[in-house]
Amino acid sequence: MAERLAGKVALVTGASSGIGAATARLFAAEGAELALLARRPGPLSAIAQELGDGAITLPADVADSAQVAEAVAAAASRFGRIDVVVNCAGTLFAGRVEETDDAAWRRQLEVNLSGTFFVSREAAPRIPIGGSIVNLGSELSVMGMAMYAGYCASKAGVIGLTKALAAELAPDVRVNAICPGPVDTPMLTAELESFGPYDELHAETIERVPLRRLARAEEVAAGILFLAAEADYATGTTLELDGGTTSV
Repeated sequence: MAERLAGKVALVTGASSGIGAATARLFAAEGAELALLARRPGPLSAIAQELGDGAITLPADVADSAQVAEAVAAAASRFGRIDVVVNCAGTLFAGRVEETDDAAWRRQLEVNLSGTFFVSREAAPRIPIGGSIVNLGSELSVMGMAMYAGYCASKAGVIGLTKALAAELAPDVRVNAICPGPVDTPMLTAELESFGPYDELHAETIERVPLRRLARAEEVAAGILFLAAEADYATGTTLELDGGTTSV
């Protein structure tokens, strides 16, 4: 198969680990030049070195609009344009409502929702006709789960934002969202370990998935690639890549 992103420039946030890193690797294999944005410079640099000269690093916190503006401007200056934006940066706090303090609530909204907006706002004027934005939603964009009020709210907001941007940027730029279920990433591992015995909670998580396994980050990256490079008639849509969790 020909490289589906040959000659394209992609900006990937949350690129230092998990789904963001898997997306960066897949996009590089598909021929894209990459602007990699994440908060931790060390892991971000390691990914960029792995991918070679076609990747640059943009250390920034997506929750900080000034940092985002500077990073996106640097990417556009380096490459001349941004063809694809993938908003993977995210954070999660799990706990009962009364345990969720103001800082935890705001941080989830600022990173998951405002961060997606800030990056999209800065990138949109630099995306040529035919480009696309892919936002990372979640199974919890469309279903509720106890202990995850802030995460559910922020990820539901991502879907609303996706649809609004799709309406505004059409017909020139497509905007879609992918909504994974539980994915085998460092964030999920840390989440389960915060609740108690990891092995028991890991098994319970798998049990609620009809396909009876966790997704791999690479599988989610493949869905992102489909939305970015192949789904030419899709905009304002969500791809529920959740192993069936939202269907049962």
